[in-house]
Amino acid sequence: MEKIKEILSDDFSEKIVSIRGWVYRIRSSGKITFIVMRDSSGIIQCVASSDNLGEEEMKELSSLTVESSLELSGRLYRESRAVTGYEMSIESYRIYERNENFPIAKDLGEEFLLDNRHLWLRSREFTAVLKIRSTIFKAFSDFFYNNNYFQVQAPMFVSTATEGGSSLFNVDYFGEKVNLTQSTQFYLETLIYSLEKVFTIAPSFRAEKSRTRRHLTEYWHAEVEVAWYNNDDMMADEEKMIKFIIDAVLKNNEEDLKTINRDINRLKNIKIPFERIKYRDLIEKSREFGMNLKYGDDLGADEEYGIMIHFDNPVFVTDYPESLKTFYHRPDPDHPGEILCHDLLAPEGYGEVVGGGERIYDLQELLKRIRDNNLNPEDYYWYVDLRKYGSIPHSGFGLGLDRLVMWICGLSNIRETIPYPRTIRRVKP
Repeated sequence: MEKIKEILSDDFSEKIVSIRGWVYRIRSSGKITFIVMRDSSGIIQCVASSDNLGEEEMKELSSLTVESSLELSGRLYRESRAVTGYEMSIESYRIYERNENFPIAKDLGEEFLLDNRHLWLRSREFTAVLKIRSTIFKAFSDFFYNNNYFQVQAPMFVSTATEGGSSLFNVDYFGEKVNLTQSTQFYLETLIYSLEKVFTIAPSFRAEKSRTRRHLTEYWHAEVEVAWYNNDDMMADEEKMIKFIIDAVLKNNEEDLKTINRDINRLKNIKIPFERIKYRDLIEKSREFGMNLKYGDDLGADEEYGIMIHFDNPVFVTDYPESLKTFYHRPDPDHPGEILCHDLLAPEGYGEVVGGGERIYDLQELLKRIRDNNLNPEDYYWYVDLRKYGSIPHSGFGLGLDRLVMWICGLSNIRETIPYPRTIRRVKP
């Protein structure tokens, strides 16, 4: 049994091949039935003819409907008019399941397709996105393995907040109140004292009541922490990682990018190093784009879109005001009120995909920042301990993999990057 993509070659021309999969398209014309078959690797046109099959067999095949599952055997021919340049003449078959009426069709509403996501996932476009997504996840891990990082894991049930209590999902844990994790950062920081360079890929949960095109309540988070790194060191690894991932997609998923009509040249033209712009300078530059931003304003989805539609390459925005970043970010000793941090904004209006920077490693400075943010140091006792016993300079980042897929695929909504999106309005299927 062969995969469809494997037989689309002159090496199989005039030979008997066998495939199995699902009916993608079907039409009959007199004594001939054309069945476009699909499997995970691609599609091929197959022809049922009364020259090879009996009357009952022709009747059975011509009555098949979209997404019926079957196995076909026949001779392969080169055919320039066929969708992939090759055609199979069916000589035998086995039907596994014949559908009465597959519910997914063109021009159906967005909510209907979301409610029937378990079936809509079979579309060629969604299949292409999922293949690209798989490459992105693998390439992320490969890059860090290649650079002597260790992959680690952290708990999903946590007792401390990383990004603030307002966006926590509370869970009853045998009578004790705990939260679903917003980030594994704190746990990764504990591991740099033994492994020095660590990364993880795991789900994160944020109860943000956001309805933008780039927010999920459950999303896939790639996070890294590194001993002895400063902000510049971290950005250097990140930009090489982004370029490595894009190159992997271009190498392995060119046909998938074409299927979803992604402008491949936009990805081919991504160059490193990425431009670095200080937050205060970006605020000034935004006025050139007709935006009315002032120092201290947060950059949300709309602001980042208004800025990044003017860029063709990712941009690092650095040195944010202290008021815009959470307590663990290290203040810049040379520029009071600013943080040694960065956000990586994707071009074409996609905005933030990475947030990172240096972590506070001085005990008293960390305690002050915790209290300044009206938090209880006792809730973070184990995180504070790290600054008591062998504390070191270190940096890290968090990458929203779904947002990265959204940009690389050129999609309009983050819901289209993940098989089963969880948003403020959706928890099914």
